[in-house]
Amino acid sequence: MTALIETWSIRTDEEDSMTDEHAWIWHEMIRAADLGDLSAAKILDVGCNQGGFLRMLYDQRRYRLGVGIDLAKQAVALAEARKGDRPIAYLAGTRLAEAGTGFDAAFSHEVIYFIDDLVDHAGQILEVLKPGASYFAVTCCHSDSPLWNAWRTHIQSFSNLPVPDHSVAAIATAFRDAGFEVAVSRFLANAFIPLDPPGIYCPTDVDTLELYTKWKLLFRFTTPS
Repeated sequence: MTALIETWSIRTDEEDSMTDEHAWIWHEMIRAADLGDLSAAKILDVGCNQGGFLRMLYDQRRYRLGVGIDLAKQAVALAEARKGDRPIAYLAGTRLAEAGTGFDAAFSHEVIYFIDDLVDHAGQILEVLKPGASYFAVTCCHSDSPLWNAWRTHIQSFSNLPVPDHSVAAIATAFRDAGFEVAVSRFLANAFIPLDPPGIYCPTDVDTLELYTKWKLLFRFTTPS
């Protein structure tokens, strides 16, 4: 993570649409993680944006405490305003340890591709998770995807953050070298994929299908027990 920012995007529509657009994917993340009873668990959302994932997770699977952390101060303020009486704390911070330690699980969705220093990120995750706990990181933004070059150029046009160029191997290696057990799955290979009209991210319906069944990946990084 770098310095705090007001928003991650210069486009408010890009910021505000994410909760609705990502909801079906968050649902699949919760299903795929299959964490069992969370009633005593402490959960971390890395790059929480406006807080939708932790709200959904709590509404589906009650946990003891959720903490969301993000660089974008305005998004964090919105997350705090929307949490209701759920046991969630949202904060703007540049180091994960600011959110606390002893987490039973951590999640991120389309955040890891913004992390410039993957080695440092892996070290920070190791610092905040309990032994034997897992970090579930979902992304389709990596250099092994044939759509990525066009996406990266587009994202750079409105992002307030630099957009690195990571491969699957670079992500996996950073966490293996930090001592994690690394596993990955083709995240949505067996899910029904919404076929919205083709657009700038997916020019054809086949691109959409390929993206979500082939290039959208769920990494599971598990700390040593």
